[in-house]
Amino acid sequence: MKDKLFMLRPGFFSGSEGPLYCSDAVAIEGMLSFFPQLRSAIEVEYIDAPRPRKAIVEVIGEENQSTPVLVLGDAQVVKGPGVTVKEHAGKRFINAPDDIRRYLSSQYGVAGAS
Repeated sequence: MKDKLFMLRPGFFSGSEGPLYCSDAVAIEGMLSFFPQLRSAIEVEYIDAPRPRKAIVEVIGEENQSTPVLVLGDAQVVKGPGVTVKEHAGKRFINAPDDIRRYLSSQYGVAGAS
């Protein structure tokens, strides 16, 4: 299994507010834009905002459905330092946007942030 990144589909509504985008996903989207080879290396799935977010819940549980979240492929060994990896039912994941970017940089050999 490839690493799988879940992000909210932009243009969602929260009550009477919207359309909105996920501000935590903006920097990750920028990184995917700067380094399009990442889109081939990982799977990116855009999901709708309302909870429960079934696609995430099925993989890492109801308590871990915040986005963005990167679920690590089964065979992945984290190369970069300073990345907090969590686990649920044997699935490892990263749910801090800065850690997701650090992981993508070190794991896939693209430039890091300054």
